[in-house]
Amino acid sequence: MTRTSNRDRQQTPDPTEPERVTPHELLPVLEALRRPEPIFHRPEFGNTRADFERMAAADFWEIGASGHRYSRAHVLDVLEHRAPDPAEHTWKTRDFHCRELGPDTYLLTYTLEQGERVSRRSTIWRREGDEWVIVFHQGTLVRVP
Repeated sequence: MTRTSNRDRQQTPDPTEPERVTPHELLPVLEALRRPEPIFHRPEFGNTRADFERMAAADFWEIGASGHRYSRAHVLDVLEHRAPDPAEHTWKTRDFHCRELGPDTYLLTYTLEQGERVSRRSTIWRREGDEWVIVFHQGTLVRVP
């Protein structure tokens, strides 16, 4: 998977877009959270149900790119039976931004390019001791082939 950096202030030609600048003091958090993204698609961070259970908070849920809401149990069931996608190594992530929401809780946003399918992704992460767990995730389609 190719990763691109968004460390510097991004100039956005669209005036309707928000300015997404990660504060300097959050750059270490940004670097830690961007590594496992896109979540559940990075084998080095887990590929078994037990791994995914550790990654997802007990109250985790997500909104898929389809707009459907999915419970933690449903997501874990799907992940347990999912076959690896050989195209995953060609996916590109970019435009990472991190925002602190509260104590030990952060919103990470980015763009995911899966060939012609482009989506904006949002993941809420919570630090629990030395571990990061996913509280919420949403994917919103921007462009579909």
